[in-house]
Amino acid sequence: MKLENKVAIITGAGRNIGEDTARLFAKEGAKVAVVDLDKARAEKVAADIRAEAGVAAAFVADVADEAQCEKLAEDVAAKLGRVDILVNNVAISDNKKIMDLTLEEWNRVLAVTLTSPFLMGRAAARQMIKQNSGGVIVNLGSTSGYFGRNRALAYTAAKGGVANMTKSMAIQLAPFNIRCVLAVPNKIGSPVGKDEFDPTRPVVNLRQNRPGVPMDMAKVIAFLASDDADFINGTAVFVDGGVSSMMPGDWAV
Repeated sequence: MKLENKVAIITGAGRNIGEDTARLFAKEGAKVAVVDLDKARAEKVAADIRAEAGVAAAFVADVADEAQCEKLAEDVAAKLGRVDILVNNVAISDNKKIMDLTLEEWNRVLAVTLTSPFLMGRAAARQMIKQNSGGVIVNLGSTSGYFGRNRALAYTAAKGGVANMTKSMAIQLAPFNIRCVLAVPNKIGSPVGKDEFDPTRPVVNLRQNRPGVPMDMAKVIAFLASDDADFINGTAVFVDGGVSSMMPGDWAV
């Protein structure tokens, strides 16, 4: 198993990409801290993992809050023994144009989507350094962080920030044997911050002719968090069906 005896914190693990990542990590031998702001969601995913002989515990936290992030890392280490992996998955989107976006909405999107990976990354890194064990931080990006959009202004700004922040985190944490990498989806699973998968979302890719599903991301995240990816650091891995390689407006035949 790729992640045997590792302890992983996964934020936003109550649904979609976070949920499938938590389930796959457990199957790969990790002890999983299922983190979500929704207690019922977190507890259900953790209970399902335990029902399949995995090890998981539910944690409720607002990862945009500094004190809660620090406490979460400490609580996970106390309950599960250590912290080896952090998956910064949680995000929200504004889905608005500049003239319709309020400052309050802008600040909340940046707090959850950009500031939380910093806060959780710092809290998890402190625990890893304390353990003197190294570790891995996988941040979730988005193709929206690389291209302009006709809506979702705050989200594109936040995800662009996450992309460059990951590089700086990798440089600054390398002396402590902590790798930092970025996994970049495009329209995978349900829209950001929503429960339901929308089958009518446009399918744009080079070959697959299907929408991306959460397990597509989970498999890549598990690889990046494992020792198999030991020489991958500070870079982005795109899990987008090849859409980012196409010229705008082009559709694969």
